[in-house]
Amino acid sequence: MAQAVELPRNEEGIATALGILKQQFGDRFHTGQAMRDQHAHTTTYIKPQAPDAVVFPTSTKEVSDIIKVCAIHHVPVIGYGTGTSLEGHVNAPAGGICVDLSTMDKILSVNADDLDCVVQPGVTREQLNTYLRDRGLFFPIDPGANASLGGMASTRASGTNAVRYGTMKDNVIALEAVMADGRVIRTAQRAKKTSAGYDLTRLLVGSEGTLGLITEVTLKLQGIPEAIRAARMSFPSIDAACQAVMTTIQYGIPVARIELMDELNVRAANAYAGLDLPETPLLLLEFHGSDNAVVEQAEMFGAIAEDAGGFDFATTGTAEERNKLWKARHDLYWATLQLRPGAHGISTDVCVPISRLAEAVTGAQAKAAALGLLAPIVGHVGDGNFHSLVLIDLSDADEVARAEEFTAYLADEAIAMEGTCTGEHGIGQGKMPYLVKELGAAVEFMAAIKDAFDPLGIMNPGKIFKR
Repeated sequence: MAQAVELPRNEEGIATALGILKQQFGDRFHTGQAMRDQHAHTTTYIKPQAPDAVVFPTSTKEVSDIIKVCAIHHVPVIGYGTGTSLEGHVNAPAGGICVDLSTMDKILSVNADDLDCVVQPGVTREQLNTYLRDRGLFFPIDPGANASLGGMASTRASGTNAVRYGTMKDNVIALEAVMADGRVIRTAQRAKKTSAGYDLTRLLVGSEGTLGLITEVTLKLQGIPEAIRAARMSFPSIDAACQAVMTTIQYGIPVARIELMDELNVRAANAYAGLDLPETPLLLLEFHGSDNAVVEQAEMFGAIAEDAGGFDFATTGTAEERNKLWKARHDLYWATLQLRPGAHGISTDVCVPISRLAEAVTGAQAKAAALGLLAPIVGHVGDGNFHSLVLIDLSDADEVARAEEFTAYLADEAIAMEGTCTGEHGIGQGKMPYLVKELGAAVEFMAAIKDAFDPLGIMNPGKIFKR
C-alpha cells in the first residue's frame, strides 16, 4: 500500500518564513498543533503529515504575498480547500505553509446571459447552487462531498452528473492562479472557446496544486431543467446491471445520472436511510429535459433494463422522492462504514471503457471475495467509473496487506483494460505507483512541466511525483 512520501526539510527557511508571515497575517496565521493536524487530515490510510503553519488569505494579493515569501526562502506551499481529497493531497512531507483558501468564498459575478460565473476558490458547490437557484441556473458537477470549487478544479473532480455534463475539465472556462514565484496569471478570457496559445486552463485543472494555487474560477453554468425524473431498478447480478448500463449508453439515451450500487451498498443504504430496496445490485438514474422527454427516457431505460433481467422498476418526478434516493446515495460512505463498525474505509476508484465495465466490476468483486475483504462497490457507471470502499482494521497487518493487494489489483486491471488507475480521485501520494504503469514516458514530460513551472519544487511537493 502506498506510504506517505518523506522529503527533506528546510528548517532555516521554514523558521524565517514563519516569522515573516506571522507578522503579516497576525491572527489569521496559526501554528497550533490542533490546527496543523486538522489540515493534514485526509479520508485515507496514508499517514498524515502536518504543515508547520496554516494561513488564511482573503485575496489573490495575499496568496501572492505568501508564495513570494515561500519562494525566497524555499519553503513548501500546500493548498487546502475543504479537506475532502482522498489520496493524501494535503500532506506536507517537507513541512511548510498550508494555505487554507476557505475564507476566499465570494461569488464574484454571475453572467446569466452567457451561462457562466466567476467565483473564488473557497466557494463550495452547494453554496454556489443555492445562490444560483433563484436565477434558474445550476452548476452540474457533483462529486458527493460539499467540496470547494477551487479544490474540485485542482483535482479534476467528477461525480454523479458526469455522464451528461462532463467533469471539471469540461466546465472550467478560465482560471486565475498564483504561480510558484508569486506572479498572478489568467489562463483565458470568458469566451467559450479559444485557440490562443497553450491550454493553460486544462493544464492547471487536475494539477493538484503542484503548479500553482487557483484563486479564481470561471465556470460554465446550466439552466435548471424544465423537468427532472428519477428512476431505479434492481438486478439479479452486477453483470446484468452493467449490461443494462452499456446498452442504455449505446442507445444514446441522454441520462443525466446513472449510478450503480452493489448488494452491500444497498444493504447499507436500507439500514442507514430507512429504505426497503431489494438487496441486490441497483441502478439509480436521473433524466433532465421537458416533461414529456423525461417520461419517455425513463420508459426506454425501463424496457432496456427489463431485457437485461431488471426488476422492481420505479420512477418518480417528485422532488421529495428524488432527493430521498440521492441523499441515500451521497451518504453511502457513512452508511457502508456501519457494515463493519470500527473499521477504516479505504476508498479507491478506477475507470474503464464502458465495454469493459461488467468485466471490471465482477472481477473486483471476485478478487475481494478471494481475499476475504468487505469491499462494497459503487460507481458513476455511465462513464465507466466505479469506486470501492475497502473496510479494514488498520491494526491487523495481514488485513492491510490484503487490502493493498486488492487496490493494486484494481489499478492494474483497469490499466490492462485500457482504462485508468483513477477516474476522479487524482494521484496525490496514493496512486503514484500506478502513474508510470499507465502513461509510461509521458510522466517524464509531466515532470518537465513541473520543473518549468516550479523550479524550486515548493508547490505541493511529494504529490504526483516523489519530489
